[in-house]
Amino acid sequence: MTTTWKEKLAARTEPELAREIDIFEAQMELRKRGELEEKIFAEQRLRRGAYGQRYDNGQRHDGIEQRAIDFGRSLTKGPETFFDAPGMIRIKIPFGGLSAEQLDVMADLAEEYSVNNLHVTTRQDIQMHYIHIETAPDYFRRLAAVGITTREACGNAVRNVTACPYSGICTDETFDVTPYAQALMKFLLGHPDTMDFGRKFKPAFSGCAHHACGLVNMHDFGAVAKVKHIDGKAVRGFSVYVGGGLGAVPHDAKLFDEFVPEHELLPVAQGIARVFARLGEKKNRARARIKFVVAKLGIEKFREEVRKEMVIMPFDPRWAGLIEELRDGMNDQPLHPGKALNGAALPAGFAAWRATNVYPQRQPGYVAAVITLPLGDFSSAQARRLADLARKYCGDTIRATVDQNLLFRFIPEADIVKFYSDLAAIGLAEPGAKTIVDVTACPGTDSCKLGISSSRGLAAELRKRLTQKNAMLDEAIGKLHIKISGCFNSCGQHHISDIGFYGVNRNVAGRSVPHFQVILGGQWTENAASYGLAVAAIPSKNIPEVVDRITGRYARERTAGETFQAYIKRLGKRELKDMFDDLAEVPSHEVDPGFYQDWGDTREYTHGDRGKGECAGEVVSLVDFNLAESEREAFEASVLLEEGKFPQADAMAYQAMLSAAKALVKTKWLDVPNDAERVVSEFRGRFVDTKLFVAKFAGANFADYLFVRHARGAKGVDREAARQVVEEAQLFIEAAHDCQSRMQKEISGIKV
Repeated sequence: MTTTWKEKLAARTEPELAREIDIFEAQMELRKRGELEEKIFAEQRLRRGAYGQRYDNGQRHDGIEQRAIDFGRSLTKGPETFFDAPGMIRIKIPFGGLSAEQLDVMADLAEEYSVNNLHVTTRQDIQMHYIHIETAPDYFRRLAAVGITTREACGNAVRNVTACPYSGICTDETFDVTPYAQALMKFLLGHPDTMDFGRKFKPAFSGCAHHACGLVNMHDFGAVAKVKHIDGKAVRGFSVYVGGGLGAVPHDAKLFDEFVPEHELLPVAQGIARVFARLGEKKNRARARIKFVVAKLGIEKFREEVRKEMVIMPFDPRWAGLIEELRDGMNDQPLHPGKALNGAALPAGFAAWRATNVYPQRQPGYVAAVITLPLGDFSSAQARRLADLARKYCGDTIRATVDQNLLFRFIPEADIVKFYSDLAAIGLAEPGAKTIVDVTACPGTDSCKLGISSSRGLAAELRKRLTQKNAMLDEAIGKLHIKISGCFNSCGQHHISDIGFYGVNRNVAGRSVPHFQVILGGQWTENAASYGLAVAAIPSKNIPEVVDRITGRYARERTAGETFQAYIKRLGKRELKDMFDDLAEVPSHEVDPGFYQDWGDTREYTHGDRGKGECAGEVVSLVDFNLAESEREAFEASVLLEEGKFPQADAMAYQAMLSAAKALVKTKWLDVPNDAERVVSEFRGRFVDTKLFVAKFAGANFADYLFVRHARGAKGVDREAARQVVEEAQLFIEAAHDCQSRMQKEISGIKV
């Protein structure tokens, strides 16, 4: 009797994973018959890692156009249903750990189902684009056969559990956090207590408090390795943090417990999940993350709720069993004995690559090597060759990193020269890992429906320019990080970068112009210790000059040992704004039409369909003037925040939102009173209730930022509250600009 390929795969697949894929296949059939509601199916496919994606970006990748034709649609026309077009599938890679066999399978899938490209994300996942959902069950089965699941890679669930890729080899870590990250992933995957979240929940582990590899401070749940001596015995455990997050308005994680013994880690995580499911927002997605629960209750009250929950939780033998099982069986096993480098002849380029991409392990005779992946991309052919190199040099010890690269661990030092030569042969021996050249970027307008500006296009341009001048860069400049997001949501992690950018739109004489907000002074180290603040919105085509100016001044003016963060603070927001004022100017379309195109796109830039509006044409110039005033007030608020004047910063940011709201209201009622209550009331009635103010972005309702601050008043303002309102004011103003832009186009008869 002949065995089918599905039966062969099933024999290698965990029964639970196989059953889940069968269920999803049945759900797909029900949806096609109209027997399953779209919003229910949407959450089910998201929980399987299947996303929709955009097609109006003007970019072209090998094979995409023909595949789109094969699916019976064009790239420039949106699909009628999710079944009409290819989408993106995210593959969940706990702690970034990959084997050679898994790389081989993903290479096959990229070639057969996608467009020969694999993309590493900032959360150690792998994404593939332009995959038709009809093929998803077979795609899932082939992954499951090599121990990979896409379950809960997306949706309102526990996302990928990330961890420092150097765990287990780091020279100064407290201990290897890999088995604990794996245990948490296995424990929470599909757990009943995580099925009723209002939004996603992102965990992270770090082996120490000082490096950036785990980025615990920006996560919903974070654990930092710690050893405590109790009764003369060294006990492993974790400092546990909760309620961090980036998104449109970043929140610092709060210390939940200074020391949680390892055997309590899973029950504590379960208790936190239960409180989040019970008390988290369900209707307003903009406030549905756990950071808002922590902010509302305060960390003391939140901690009390979790402790109460843990008392009533049924005992689970996996609390201790999973950690013991994985702790004893997850250590990476080297393929070859470690040997020191023996004076072999060095090929051209090796010294530069070794200086930035090779890391000495704590295990004598071994090194780890970073494979630099520009934009996080590598081809299916390169993936196969990398799998071969893993089998040749280090075995199954590969890790994806949060800066969108791959890390090969346990390479005998004596083999590193040959390893470099083999990398060069497949085009993956670029130096510059963890330097300013190694720019991080989210997918942006290339494939994300929320993208505003081309983050990948800008990242590619910056990388090209910085690489060309790399030999001339000051040493301190080389150590900086650049991170780019295509929108407010910070998927590119712009808030925690030395130099960060996020995409925004501006209207100039009736035309949309791609811009980026400039974010300076974020701190990447110490697990993302602090966030930068916006300085100015600059046309996309002027962003390379922004990088040149700020890095050039830092190189010339810094004092001995002065960090970039300290330098930015010393300059102050006013000086920084003055430095970029001329770059904010946009020439007319007749003078330079290039400003009206985005990086990597030859078409004229459009902001996409963001809703419709109407206003009186004669007051548009007044709106521009008043919105500029609100931007000035928002900038003043950021200066006050920088100066430690938190109540004043809060008040000025609130005033900036009022000014932006009033600017819009004046299009309907020129003589609106200055009374704040009246402005808020008129704005709500004339713009929010009528849906002229399209203020939702990725679930965040920017109008609520004004309403919540107005209702709160000026009481209870500390640094965190002030910083949040300053961030929210900038986003509210961006939404007001967007509203004004759409209304002006409506007047001009331009379809929006």
